[in-house]
Amino acid sequence: MDEEQRLINDLKNAKTQSKAFDELVKLYKVRLYWHIRKIVISHDDTDDVLQNTFIKVFKNIHGFKEESKLFSWMYRIATNEAISFLNKRAKKSNLDIDEYQKELRSSLQDDELFDGDSIQLILQKAIAELPQKQQLVFNMKYYDEMKYEEMSEILETSVGALKASYHHAVKKIEAFIKKH
Repeated sequence: MDEEQRLINDLKNAKTQSKAFDELVKLYKVRLYWHIRKIVISHDDTDDVLQNTFIKVFKNIHGFKEESKLFSWMYRIATNEAISFLNKRAKKSNLDIDEYQKELRSSLQDDELFDGDSIQLILQKAIAELPQKQQLVFNMKYYDEMKYEEMSEILETSVGALKASYHHAVKKIEAFIKKH
């Protein structure tokens, strides 16, 4: 039995669940934090979404069918939680989701936790111009260095569609950077 299978078994066992959940949080908290942060931008909002993600994982671990890796399943939950969070915020602000995300990214310069230089800021603004799906695919491929097969599991989209989305995203980012 590999390490992941042991952890899954421990998470599904009432006697070992609490300790296994602590281990799960330690293993994946940082990676999930940065994935969510790229979507919701704000540190405080990221913490809220991360907490909601782990609550959902804890509540739904018995429904995990093990058809994908544990991290892929958690990543999908985190992605869905982050998108739901943004959709609710956008609706409250009477904006569509793409406009709301552009507003968030434009606030990056004022974020004391953003320590990027001007090139990184231009890249973030370029990413903000992308449709949400292209943003996700670009971030997962470029920053998280995920393989298309992993992204396919998480986003439940074909590898071909993901490659096309990434290609379009890169072209749009290159065009944006040339203008700025």
